[in-house]
Amino acid sequence: MKRWSGLLRLMRPQQWIKNSFVLAPLVFAGAFKDPHAIAQALLAMALFCVASSAAYIVNDIKDVERDRMHPKKSKTRPLAAGIVRRSEALALVALLYGVLVWGWFLQPAVVLVICGYLALNWAYSFGLKHQPVLDIFTVAFGFVLRVYAGAQALSVPVSSWMFITTLCLALYLAAVKRRQELSHRGSESREVLEQYTVALVDRYAEMAATGALVFYSMFVMSAQPELVITVPVVLFGLFRYWFVVERLEGGESPTDALLFDLPLLATVLVWIGACLWVLWPASH
Repeated sequence: MKRWSGLLRLMRPQQWIKNSFVLAPLVFAGAFKDPHAIAQALLAMALFCVASSAAYIVNDIKDVERDRMHPKKSKTRPLAAGIVRRSEALALVALLYGVLVWGWFLQPAVVLVICGYLALNWAYSFGLKHQPVLDIFTVAFGFVLRVYAGAQALSVPVSSWMFITTLCLALYLAAVKRRQELSHRGSESREVLEQYTVALVDRYAEMAATGALVFYSMFVMSAQPELVITVPVVLFGLFRYWFVVERLEGGESPTDALLFDLPLLATVLVWIGACLWVLWPASH
């Protein structure tokens, strides 16, 4: 039972919430009342969950020796803790890749995007994670690919504003994550952190947050003016997230920050509700 639990933890299901970015085109294309479109978007999201789990496992296999020397990861990562053997992790990766091969026959365009995502993550695991700035952009671009996969699932175009907004938001989250890792444990958790300072990644985060707000506002004004009521919600969300980072010592895991800070979670739910309410007529 412990080994099965370890295999599940190896897939990091708590991180699957990041794949909700795949659903963004479903909302903004006004297709959320179409059962077929909903099914296609959810399938694309499920395939991305499979792909992201495979990427996490590959990264854990690559870093297992380093994780064993880490005070926290040596206990929380199943491979580093000895709960799961390397051969079992490799078998699980093969199984997940097999699921993606099956997915190719259902959504070839989505799986093609996923192949790009997996290639990006292989490059990250085996080199880019050690390159300052590139490491942050690599993580952020993975979110852009999620949005693109969602668009491919529905065969709908996505505004360039949405892509650049997603990139800026993801850069903000990635920069904050690096900031918290650096301020909590110094450079011991990642080699690349030796190249950063807290002040530097603070500036990165501020620049990315400003870009996310500006580009989101421009997207709203140019493509969906009715969504202008969501701009203050987004602004509050950015403020609240930075409060969680600065005062509540969160942000090292954006997923944890979202799930365990009720005002932040409520903000996201209000934003989703407002988008659905405003865009509902567009789906007729």
